[in-house]
Amino acid sequence: MMEKLWRTWLLHFAYIEEKGEESMRKYGESGILLSVVCNRCGKKLAVKDGILREGAAHFDVAWDYFSEKDGEVHHFDLCEECYDGVTREFLIEADKEERTELL
Repeated sequence: MMEKLWRTWLLHFAYIEEKGEESMRKYGESGILLSVVCNRCGKKLAVKDGILREGAAHFDVAWDYFSEKDGEVHHFDLCEECYDGVTREFLIEADKEERTELL
């Protein structure tokens, strides 16, 4: 399982490096997160010391055989405001759970 997660991270990192200036996430040479931009509104999110310092949702969507996007993997980030705007349009509310231990 860890190997699969590691492989996914490496593929994502390579994808971001390839996109360069157009990417929504930028990493330094040592793999430290430098910046994150919301794909919906373009807001630059607060990053300090390699840590995202405000609410955001990151998505990695791997489309499969039954999709018109078969074989594609989409990566994007939404700031909290855009996430709220998108989910407000759902006909069926997203499942939510409370966390008792905050990391």
